[in-house]
Amino acid sequence: MTDLRALFADLARGRFPAPDGTTTVWPLAGEPEAGVLALTARSFVFADTDEGWVRERLARAGSDPLAASLHPSFLSALLERTGRRMDTVDLLTVAPALPGPPPLELRESTAHGHPRVARALRRRTEVRVWETAEGDVVLLGRGPGGRWETAIETAGTGGTVPRRGRALALAARHLVPGAAVWAQQAPGNARSVRAFQAAGYRAVGAEALLWRAPGGDGP
Repeated sequence: MTDLRALFADLARGRFPAPDGTTTVWPLAGEPEAGVLALTARSFVFADTDEGWVRERLARAGSDPLAASLHPSFLSALLERTGRRMDTVDLLTVAPALPGPPPLELRESTAHGHPRVARALRRRTEVRVWETAEGDVVLLGRGPGGRWETAIETAGTGGTVPRRGRALALAARHLVPGAAVWAQQAPGNARSVRAFQAAGYRAVGAEALLWRAPGGDGP
């Protein structure tokens, strides 16, 4: 979707749309995932449903209009309407790419049996995976609007995990082939939020992505 691609390119450069309280509704136009993106006093809904329905349901959310796009009643109705599923509302972050090799030793992998990698392969395109000798994982793939996204996972739960998480998030900035790399963190996962912030990722907004179950055709 050209508009969605342009939006993420602008956001990665720090160019935000006017905080005028409006909601923009876009058809999917080939995007595999639907979603809702909430910025400061501005929302975007990209979904396989009509704009009139979206606006009617937003008006019925029963919340502050600025929060309606991520209100549980609206998201529940959108999931039912589109026959999709979602995991959670994530904090959406972005960081510019960095030159040179990553500051830790990684080898490219085909570890497609790893649960995080398997999930990425269902929802992303152009997925690539790297591993450390300790079994930590860094992956990159294309998400909504063609943006490059990363996900990381550390092996084990020892005291060095936060430091490793920061190093993995930083590594993704060196590995990404585009101008910027995006990452989502569940707001309650404070350790992950801190790791990405320490690696130079800045908060952009909140996002709920809606995906189809494997083999599901929806309504």
